[in-house]
Order: sequence, then structure tokens, then C-alpha cells
Amino acid sequence: MSDDRRPFLYDVHVELGAKIVPFGGWAMPLQYESGTLAEHLLCRSDAVVFDVSHLGTVRVVGDVFDDLQHSFSNDLRRVSSGRAQYTHLLNNAGGVDDDIIVWWMSEHEFDVMPNASNTARVLGAVGGTDVTHERCVLAVQGPNARSAVASFRPDWASVGRFHVQSFDFNGVQVRVGGTGYTGEDGIEIAVPNEVAESVLRALIGAGVHPAGLGARDTLRLEAALPLHGHELSSSITPLEARLGWVVGWDKEHFVGRDALDEQRKSGPSRLLSAISADGRNPLREGSQVLIGNEPAGTLSSGNYSPILQRGIGLGLLQGDIELGTPVTVQQRGRDISASVVAAPFVRKVK
Repeated sequence: MSDDRRPFLYDVHVELGAKIVPFGGWAMPLQYESGTLAEHLLCRSDAVVFDVSHLGTVRVVGDVFDDLQHSFSNDLRRVSSGRAQYTHLLNNAGGVDDDIIVWWMSEHEFDVMPNASNTARVLGAVGGTDVTHERCVLAVQGPNARSAVASFRPDWASVGRFHVQSFDFNGVQVRVGGTGYTGEDGIEIAVPNEVAESVLRALIGAGVHPAGLGARDTLRLEAALPLHGHELSSSITPLEARLGWVVGWDKEHFVGRDALDEQRKSGPSRLLSAISADGRNPLREGSQVLIGNEPAGTLSSGNYSPILQRGIGLGLLQGDIELGTPVTVQQRGRDISASVVAAPFVRKVK
């Protein structure tokens, strides 16, 4: 872990009892003393804060709208300044080199947020300046997230879902987006390093519980949100991941368009499916899925659902499998009975 980059708030996390693990080249909190299960349930019932500063921020300024339209799959014309948009950076084969949130801060300024290990790839595609090292990103999530934040910054708490806005805080600019990765409502706060500890301690003082990346992963899995390198990759297309809505079909051209047009005509041969075990056994990434005695695909993610109290998983299966279809998950020398179910497993955000 000595070679992993430490987030700016590393010492604060250690003080708070965090267990630190390597993740995407960073040393990040996996969980705190309460544990992943408790943190997961607190996010579903109350409010937690994740430090997600390992995610990148590439700031792109100037007359760059057309460049972003060409580089990314989604259509920025669907939104406007002051809004956020989920999008994909595709390759020429239509695979997803990264999935990204774009914060459109003002007419000619965009914060492009790639996954932890893909910042250089996004810089190469769209240019701009890597400002990851200048700020922390605190994701406040849960049904009570906004009310907790409102106790000390009601203006931050009022930022709507998939809206973005800038605020002054102790003389520096804080950027707030109504975004997240848990299936719960909440906001993400991009705060300059010099005031990041003050903001984190204010959140904890308002009753927001710190949570680690372990709970963030189980939460996103319950919400069936894709993780790059698992449900999305350079060899998996948006159509295979059932994310055709992330494609701006009305745009004249963007990288990967031709390949996606061909796949849309023929139909993808495999599709992302949600699988729920009949019992409490956690499902695991890489396990083979059988329909009858025939291989149907493998799990791209799997774990135990604290809300459903059963194993759940996502995987690319051959064809469009009917909901309710019984499957067998072959895992660590045993067969686990399961079935194909509707996604998301847990639906919370309204």
C-alpha cells in the first residue's frame, strides 16, 4: 500500500477508525469501526458520507462543447449549464473505455469526472486540466442526507438531483452536485483541500456517519449501478449493459457511433442481467451461470444484499433472458439456486 496515493483527508480517516485498503492506485477507507454492513444500512435509513476523492476531475474550459459532443456518447443538448449528465467515453468498437459524470458548471466550463484509474485516458480524449489533487469530493447519501446538510448549509442541500451549483465557503469555491452512486438521494461536494476537513467535520457534527468503499459497492450493486471494469469495459458496449439511453442517437457523429449502429441493427448477443440467489449465500464475481445444464454467462459483480438478505449479482448472459428464469450459479465447488430478476434489486431514489 506504500505506493498508493493517499487522499488529502487520509489522516482524518485514520483518526475516525478507518480500515485503509488499496483501490485504483489510492489508499482509501474500506470501512470504519461500525463495519460495512452497518454503514450500508445507515445509508439506506439515515445519512452517510463517503470520501470519493480518488475519482478524477478534469476541468475543461473554453469553446469545448463540440469536442465533448464528439468524445462522449450522451448528448449534452439534453441538458444545459447548471446540470450534470452521465455519459460514456467509447472506443471505435463501441466498448466503454470509461463511464463519466459531467458537471456543466457554466456556459464554457465543465468538470469531467472519470473513474480513479482513467483520468489520463480522459485527459487524452478531451484535454483540459487535471485538478484532482486540488480538491476532495465528499458524497453525502441517504434519505436524511439533505436535511443533515441543511442544518449548516441549506443552500447546498437545495441543489436538485442532477443539478450543479457553485458556492462560497470561507472564501473558496465549493461545487455541489445532486449526484451519487448508492441508489439513495443526496449530494456530492467538491471542496478545495484547504477547507475539506472543516466540511467533513461539519457533516459528522450534523449526524452524518462516515462510510467506506465497501458499503458504497454493496449499495451500488443493490441499485444495479454498473462499475467500470465489471459491468462496463473496453469490450462491453452500452447496449450490452442495457444503457442505450446513454447514447445520443440524434448526434451526427461521436467516437464509437458506427459500431453501435451495427450492434443496434443486429441486436446484442449478450445482455446484462440481474440474478438473485434463493438463499443468503453471497454471489461472487467470475462465477459461471447455467440455465439448465448450459452455460449462459458469468457474473461481473456479486455480493450479499443487506436489504434483501440474499445473494445478488450482475452478469452478461447470452440473449434476453425472461424474468423469473431459474439459473444455477456455480461457485467455489457448489451449485447455488437463483433466478433472473428485474433490476434494480432495491429501488429508493424517487
